[in-house]
Amino acid sequence: MGILGTILIGLLVGVIARFLKPGHQPMGWIITILLGIGGSVLATYGGQALGIYRAGQAAGFIGAVIGAIILLIVAGYLRKS
Repeated sequence: MGILGTILIGLLVGVIARFLKPGHQPMGWIITILLGIGGSVLATYGGQALGIYRAGQAAGFIGAVIGAIILLIVAGYLRKS
């Protein structure tokens, strides 16, 4: 899957991460989607570089959701300070 596919999945991942992360999120949908794309890109290429999974495996999608949730949490802490 190329970078365009990763970005499209990142859009979906951002929306899923927003629903899965508990608590109030003061950021808008655009920022959430951008963080989802960032988490997707980091988790996809990071997981493949570490040999955790290969391209096209379902673990990549799960990793992307986890990466996006982590980015949402970090962004939330940075906005508070």
